[in-house]
Amino acid sequence: NLLHKNARDEVLRNAGVMMEAALSMRQYTVTQVRDKLVQKEDEFLPQTVPAFAATEMMNQLRKKYPDYAYKEAALNPTNPRDRAEGWEADVVNQFRKETRPEISGTRVTDTGLSLYLARPFQIKDQACLSCHTTPEMAPAAMVTRYGRDNGFGWQLNEVIGAQLVSVPMSLPVQNANRAFYTFMASLGGVFAALFVILNLMLYVLIVRPVRRVSSSADRLSIGRTSSAEKAVPELPESGKDELAVLARSFNRMRRNLEDTIRSMDKR
Repeated sequence: NLLHKNARDEVLRNAGVMMEAALSMRQYTVTQVRDKLVQKEDEFLPQTVPAFAATEMMNQLRKKYPDYAYKEAALNPTNPRDRAEGWEADVVNQFRKETRPEISGTRVTDTGLSLYLARPFQIKDQACLSCHTTPEMAPAAMVTRYGRDNGFGWQLNEVIGAQLVSVPMSLPVQNANRAFYTFMASLGGVFAALFVILNLMLYVLIVRPVRRVSSSADRLSIGRTSSAEKAVPELPESGKDELAVLARSFNRMRRNLEDTIRSMDKR
């Protein structure tokens, strides 16, 4: 339904924001961090790698938002933890076959349906190939840390992986249900308030004036006029609505009746 669709779109938007945050972290690492870290000749610091920095930052973010899972999956990554597995490899290969800005969909997991958003990683900077063309061109410390078979053979403009954010479908469903219950509660509150207000208006504008007319007519029917012990009071005639017209007619009838009774008493 519409609420579920809106909740799904909201989750995908949040996933997109996470991806942009990761890309910003990558750029920050390249421009502000990598050149500032001092490495020994035989030492390789993974913190200088943009993908490592972005993944670590997103792992920290997951401590607050555990429902969102982030991965930079590659077919031939430098760090084995980034290797695309199963459906992740299928998504990367789809990007390699088709030029698409992003892919979203659902997949079946052991815990139920999962919603995912994916965007391609494409080598657009020639400088990236200095570490990923051949082991001989790469820093020796990096080759020692990750081996000669990981993260080499990349080519310019090649799609080597994808950003992936996955979320259990239960999250957008919960969001949609929460929005539905909130909406229904608000709607119920509005109707309850309208019910009370309408009943008060009905009582003040209709029920109470009609009761006055009914009470006066009842007294008048048993002969209680202004000369009686309990005189029939004048009904308020203010206004131009039907009740005001009725009150004026009743008061006129009452006065005429009193005049008639007084005339009969004088005879």
